[in-house]
Amino acid sequence: MPRFTGDASPYGGGDPYADYRAADLPFTGYADLADRRLGAGVVAANDEFFAERENLLKPEPAEFDPEHFGHKGKVMDGWETRRRRGTSADRPHPDADDHDWALVRLGAPGVIRGIVVDTAHFRGNYPQAVSVEAASVPGSPSPEELLGPDVEWTTLVPRTPVGGHAANGFAVDVERRFTHLRLNQHPDGGVARLRVYGEVAPDPAWLGALGTFDLVALENGGGVEDASDRFYSPATNTIQPGRSRKMDDGWETRRRRDQGNDWIRYRLAEQAEIRAVEIDTAYLKGNSAGWAALSVRDGEDGPWTEFLPRTRLQPDTNHRFVLPTPAVGTHVRIDIYPDGGISRLRLFGSLTEEGAKRLTARHQELGG
Repeated sequence: MPRFTGDASPYGGGDPYADYRAADLPFTGYADLADRRLGAGVVAANDEFFAERENLLKPEPAEFDPEHFGHKGKVMDGWETRRRRGTSADRPHPDADDHDWALVRLGAPGVIRGIVVDTAHFRGNYPQAVSVEAASVPGSPSPEELLGPDVEWTTLVPRTPVGGHAANGFAVDVERRFTHLRLNQHPDGGVARLRVYGEVAPDPAWLGALGTFDLVALENGGGVEDASDRFYSPATNTIQPGRSRKMDDGWETRRRRDQGNDWIRYRLAEQAEIRAVEIDTAYLKGNSAGWAALSVRDGEDGPWTEFLPRTRLQPDTNHRFVLPTPAVGTHVRIDIYPDGGISRLRLFGSLTEEGAKRLTARHQELGG
């Protein structure tokens, strides 16, 4: 895993990302469990003197305006604390254990595969080191409850030096389900963005109470396994909560110049019966898919069976289909013809008895 340490050069004008330090990280294909669209939030921080903690989870990259100053100083698009000091003139430096912290509620509880602590634009005012802890707390705990002595915190990222103006990535190998994180910066400074990549692990009791729900939704444990094209926007957008709000909030492919077609392969929450389908092309007008078909597969190696034949799609329209018989399986593939995009896919139904049993067993394995 690439590591960045030390200051970045002072901003010299032009594109502020020109000297940004980043690398390909193996876990960024997973969903961001700390996505605001899933309901994530920064519920508390011990200090946010220069810049608000909520900036940590903004979905877009951090921006930098060299002329933007406020009454407290330079306004940064991130979470930035004041400079720590020692206790006296004889001890002007902070103690070795002094640090700032922020509590993060994940939008979707799950198994964390990797974390990015992004210090974009924090060139000489980033933390010397960071650490990340995680906890699994049911319900909707308050910050005071999360900081209580009975909460068990597991270290995911030990105290590690980081670099300024860089995407500092950390692989995580802890096979447990977590609901909250504590981001620590040692001793102080600023972090632009926090990304928490992993697999959603839904609560089977909640899904069981719902009965019928969206089986492919990210928040319910669905996921994108692969896609033919991610040129303009990620396929994961199609299973985000709510309707698309603009064109790049869906999935759009490049223009094909061959006789093939584009597709996405999804993993459902577990084995389920699909009874109704929505294919939405909101905000895709001159670039929506022309036609779409859906197929289902049971298991990793089962055959694909078409359950929605190739159907004409309209631009900027939500298409609804009630299936004559349920489609049963664990994976679904949408094929669009020939290219273009869709904004959302919804697959409504319920878990089979076997699917519910396996989901419950997995939940228990992860400490749920």
